[in-house]
Amino acid sequence: MVDELDISEVSELSGLPASTLRYYEERGLIKPIGRKGLKRVYHAKDVMTRLSLISLGREAQFTLDEINIMLNKEKGPSIERRHLQAKASELQNTIDNLMTLKNALLHIANCPEEDHLLCPKFQKIMSIGLRNNRKLNK
Repeated sequence: MVDELDISEVSELSGLPASTLRYYEERGLIKPIGRKGLKRVYHAKDVMTRLSLISLGREAQFTLDEINIMLNKEKGPSIERRHLQAKASELQNTIDNLMTLKNALLHIANCPEEDHLLCPKFQKIMSIGLRNNRKLNK
């Protein structure tokens, strides 16, 4: 890999549009090392590493503010283990909720009752959905 990449090269390598790169720059997530003509220029290894970390963080559902804090530590990018553990716990809760929803949908799809409203399990599924809705709206 070359030492420097302009914004179009970073865009091509990362698969991110230049507008996203400029936005990440505004947010302090990536930093150009200068300009070549009108184009921003980045240190190749640094920008690709940071974009990889941003992508991983986004996949793990960290906010850009959380990612910014992790990337801009005094001694360079650093992720506190307690944040990772907390996020893993959040993701597990999401997975558990999605599995419950998946199983409910499969039950409804395969329910032997002609009228779902007469099915006791469907009644339970509906009450769980209502209870979850109340939790979300508090």
